[in-house]
Amino acid sequence: MAERRDRVGIGWRAELAAGIFAHLDRVDCIELIADDHFRASRRQLRALRTLAGQVPMMLHGVTAGLASVEPPEERRLARMARLLEAVQPESWSEHLAFVRAGGVEIGHLAAPPRSEAGIDAAARNIRRAATIVGAMPAMENVATLIDPPASTMDEPSWVAGILAASEAPLLLDLHNLYANAVNFGADPAVLLLQLPLDRVRTVHVSGGHWIPEPGGTGRKRLLDDHVHDVPPEVFALLTLLAKQAPQPLDVILERDGAYPTFACLLTQLDALRAALATGRAAAAMRAVA
Repeated sequence: MAERRDRVGIGWRAELAAGIFAHLDRVDCIELIADDHFRASRRQLRALRTLAGQVPMMLHGVTAGLASVEPPEERRLARMARLLEAVQPESWSEHLAFVRAGGVEIGHLAAPPRSEAGIDAAARNIRRAATIVGAMPAMENVATLIDPPASTMDEPSWVAGILAASEAPLLLDLHNLYANAVNFGADPAVLLLQLPLDRVRTVHVSGGHWIPEPGGTGRKRLLDDHVHDVPPEVFALLTLLAKQAPQPLDVILERDGAYPTFACLLTQLDALRAALATGRAAAAMRAVA
C-alpha cells in the first residue's frame, strides 16, 4: 500500500468544473459544499459518486451549527448522512460556529462565546452528528470580526477543548486564523503553534480584503471573503504547519467568486505545494541536526 502523502486540491464550484476536469493530473482532491446537494436527485447523486470515483472528494457542511448551545437539527444531519451514503466521499466537515438561535436563521457562520459550557455543548453536538451521519466530522475554526462576547477562554484553548472532548479532527483554516490574529492584535504564528496541530487533517487557504473598522476609528480589519488570492502570510503559515505537523495534510484552495483564469489557480496550487515542501524540508533538517 502506497504511503499517504500531502495533497493539494480545490473547492468544487460549477464555474471551476471545466478547469478541474481538464487538469485532474494537477488537482489531488476536491471539496464540495454539502448543503448545496442535500436535495439532489438520484441522477445527480450518481453523478457526484462518479466524480468521487475520479478524484478524492470531501464534503463540507455550512449550516449544522454544531458549536451552538442548542442541539443541531437532526433533519439537516439526516440529509448529510444520505449524501455521504450516496456519494461515498473520503470524509466530511463542519464549522465551529452557530448559525441559528431560538429558531432564527442568521445566515452567517458566527463565532460563539468561548467558554467551558460552550465546549461541553459543542462536543455533545459533534458526537451526536457523528452518530447520525455515521462518521466523525472534522471541525473548522471560523473567522470573526468581533471578539465573541461573554468569552472566558482564548480561541486556541477553546478549540483544543472541543477537539479533546469530542475526539474530532481539526480542519484548520489558515486564513481564518490569520484574519483573527491581525484583527485582534495577536501573532498568527504564535496562535498557530498554540493549536493541537496533531489533530489537523485538512487545511483551508483563501484570501480576503481590508475593510474600515466600524466607528470611524481609521483602522481596518481583514475580512475573509474567498474572492481574493491567498496572501503571502498564509503561505508562510502553511510552511510553518508543515514543519510542525508530520502527518499528511490535505490542503484545499477556497475560491467563491471573482474567479481568475484556471491557469492562475493552478499556479496557486503549485505555490501551496512549494510551501508544504519547504516546511517538510525544514522538519527533515531539524530531525537530523
